[in-house]
Amino acid sequence: MDADAFYVAIELARHPQLRGKPVVVSGSGPRAVVTTASYEARRFGVGSAIPASRARRLCPQAIFVPPDFATYRDVSSRMMKIVRDHVERVEVVGLDEAYLDLDGLFSPRAAMRRLVAEIQSSLGLTCSIGIGPNKLVAKVASDAEKPAGFVALTREQACARFASSAPGLVPGIGPKTATRLADMGLTTLAAVGAAPEELLARRFGPNLGRDLGRRARFESDGTVSQARKVVSESRERTFDLDISDPRELASRLHRMALELCASLATHDRRGRTIAIKVRLDDFTTVTRARTLDEPTRDGETVSRVALELLAAFAPTRPVRLLGVRVAGLASGARSAQPARTPAGAGGQLALEV
Repeated sequence: MDADAFYVAIELARHPQLRGKPVVVSGSGPRAVVTTASYEARRFGVGSAIPASRARRLCPQAIFVPPDFATYRDVSSRMMKIVRDHVERVEVVGLDEAYLDLDGLFSPRAAMRRLVAEIQSSLGLTCSIGIGPNKLVAKVASDAEKPAGFVALTREQACARFASSAPGLVPGIGPKTATRLADMGLTTLAAVGAAPEELLARRFGPNLGRDLGRRARFESDGTVSQARKVVSESRERTFDLDISDPRELASRLHRMALELCASLATHDRRGRTIAIKVRLDDFTTVTRARTLDEPTRDGETVSRVALELLAAFAPTRPVRLLGVRVAGLASGARSAQPARTPAGAGGQLALEV
């Protein structure tokens, strides 16, 4: 199940006068990127992750709306509660997407139609459903006829329907891998699926080579797990203007650390590994990490370690992006340090579920 244009749909529910218009959810800074776009805007080539400046050139008449991630998380929580009221085993893989195990349900298709109808009536959101014998078929089927798609396929039907599609259609085959496959003359899923395993193994190694062939044939053994373990949480920000002043960088990092720890406290999580991410003006990206003896969610502790990592790295060029992460998370882990509430926190959220 995948909610259609999730962030935009929420904004349209709040601002119905924007329905039918090209709407783009994006920040307003010179380096902002598109979070998502309405289907009207997508017809002009506007899509997620492209620079907002390019989106404005592609669709000058687009209406830009700033993202409201707190609301998006709240709506996601309500939507997933509805899902769990209908299906026992649910694996949430994003704010707007989940795998559902329909095994044992009487009339699974009817059950899914009732589910999307309730989400529509309760939250004003449309969802696309993909039904298949495994997660791979289901995922590709859910994307096949968006928005409000409802596609059920066997593995064999998926192979036939998407035979001429590019390999990148299938999750797990990324752009770089697709380029390497194209260099071998394998430009469709059918071609990859029919390629000898030995050929793929020579180019990609035995494990990846075997996996590529199986994915192209929509073969998957993955099961639907009820919980996705959160292993880390982070905050990061891309600055509108590069920052060279070490004091300014330290101030920004300190605020992000406090905000991050406030979130950890809300979810009763602590972690042992503290890391920073620094992207310079030439796009060089560096990470530095330190693992503590005990898990923590204390803002001052996380800030101190992050600042020490930043000082040790001592960027020699202006900084474009800065972030802090706490990893190795566990719920309810002991810590003698209380969480502190951020003062004036202003980091941009790196959403994780």
